[in-house]
Amino acid sequence: MTTDNALNPAEQASEAALAKIRKCLTERKSFLLEAGAGAGKTYSLIEALKYLIDNRGNELVNKHQQIACITYTNVAADEITSRTDSHPAIHSSTIHVFCWSLIRDFQPFLREKLQEIDKWPEKIEEAGGIERQKVIYDLGYRKIDDREITLHHDDVLSFMVMLLNEPKFQSLFSKRYPILFIDEYQDTEAVFAETLKTCFLDTNTGSLIGFFGDHWQKIYGSGCGKIEHQHLVVIGKGANFRSVPVIVNSLNQIRPQLPQQVRDPSAQGKISVYHTNNWSGTRLTGGHWGGDLPPEDAHEYLENLKIRLQSEGWEFSPDKTKILMLTHNVLAAEQGYRNLSGVFTYNESFIKKEDRHIAFMVDTLEPVCLAYENRHYGEMFSLLGRRTPLMTSHQEKEAWTKDMDILLTLREAGTIGEIIDYLRRTKRPRLPEGLENKERRLQEWLEQAEDKREESRSLLELNKLRAIAYSEVIALSNFLNNSTPFSTKHGVKGAEFENVLIVCGRGWNQYNFNQFLVWAGGGVPADKEAAFERNRNLFYVACSRPKKRLCLLFTQELSSNALNILENWFGSESIVAA
Repeated sequence: MTTDNALNPAEQASEAALAKIRKCLTERKSFLLEAGAGAGKTYSLIEALKYLIDNRGNELVNKHQQIACITYTNVAADEITSRTDSHPAIHSSTIHVFCWSLIRDFQPFLREKLQEIDKWPEKIEEAGGIERQKVIYDLGYRKIDDREITLHHDDVLSFMVMLLNEPKFQSLFSKRYPILFIDEYQDTEAVFAETLKTCFLDTNTGSLIGFFGDHWQKIYGSGCGKIEHQHLVVIGKGANFRSVPVIVNSLNQIRPQLPQQVRDPSAQGKISVYHTNNWSGTRLTGGHWGGDLPPEDAHEYLENLKIRLQSEGWEFSPDKTKILMLTHNVLAAEQGYRNLSGVFTYNESFIKKEDRHIAFMVDTLEPVCLAYENRHYGEMFSLLGRRTPLMTSHQEKEAWTKDMDILLTLREAGTIGEIIDYLRRTKRPRLPEGLENKERRLQEWLEQAEDKREESRSLLELNKLRAIAYSEVIALSNFLNNSTPFSTKHGVKGAEFENVLIVCGRGWNQYNFNQFLVWAGGGVPADKEAAFERNRNLFYVACSRPKKRLCLLFTQELSSNALNILENWFGSESIVAA
């Protein structure tokens, strides 16, 4: 057996956390593992599952029970299933799949309570009420006809919360799943997390719950973030298996509450922080752009810095280096969707795919076109799902081929409006009902005299969107799917790279890094705690991605207080006037 003396510092910290987890499992106590960036959270989760399989696996299977492991993505769920050898005592799935598996048999309840869920009363009225339709959950689109009621992702969680508040359902839940693990707990929907606390932790009965995650890595808006409860044993995992000591030391300065130990104390690396305070031109003003460089100058700074870093040994290939854009000043121009970014009042509309047209084009239309282009027809129809009936004749296949060939040509040269109009005619693929309705509303709106139109930001943005070249959607899709060396916050959590260059600037209405740094040094106003945490978490996630080299470029002007904080975190020798 390996002794502690043979373990490196990170392994020792990891083993100490695992011992506490096993103790909680043995004593039937719910717990929360707070695992900072690079700590090996998934390893701890898998080891906890293996411990349960070894000690209770046969018992659970004989009782027709399972350990439920809720994950944030299908990829994570599949990884857990694979690393536990598909053991029958383990059920691993996303939260929506898990909840649906529990509630789908309660059809009368679902039909009865549907009208209490937001956005459904109007749909129910339009459909003439609810009879005996079957409630299903497939693609996550809300729809009701005389045969079926199709639920949205949010509806599934709403029903789950309703049912969990029923004592009989709580008992059923606990008998079927006496242990519940939640991966990336900080991203769990707040209402679901609160319900688990109320139903199980408050009473200290029912299912044992193990939360695995890190509230400092909550960077999605709807997540619950930090979870606290008197019946939760909090376990800090003070390990970092990812980064070299110079980077971990800075992370410990940023987050002294959870100090981390490194794998190799002798490993070498470097941190450099560049600011643009010496730039002598006129900076941007107003709104969420104030204090930043003009886009052309920010781009020039970035290009010059890349040349400088290359001379220091950086290799800017996608497998070696990631450029994280915590700004929207440079990003759109770099990526080829500058005009698209100018359509929306809020960047979240397209970067987070909150706009329905953007979501459909990026998540459905582009993958369908790429699958067709690569002759992956099974994948194409799988992506289309229930919206597309099966082809039953040779003529239908020829029609699909003709329409898809034209669509591929339109993608290269047409506008977004031309693509949408083409799909409305051919219905290959079919537009979601919500997009069809919005297109009709836009047409009715445009037919009115300008002085008679009611003010509508949404329809005005759609009208502008339709004029943009569809090639910018392709560029946006490539960017969001990490087909480029660039990323924003939405594609980096959990990832790691040898080198990371972070560009911090303005352009996101919810982020101001100079203000964040000032607050970090001088205290956070009582009404700004949420804004501070949002900025802090994004900054921490970005700075904790590299294995070896970290570089930050601030295109936003920094105050003296902000520079002092950067010196405290990264060392005065690392701060450079670009």
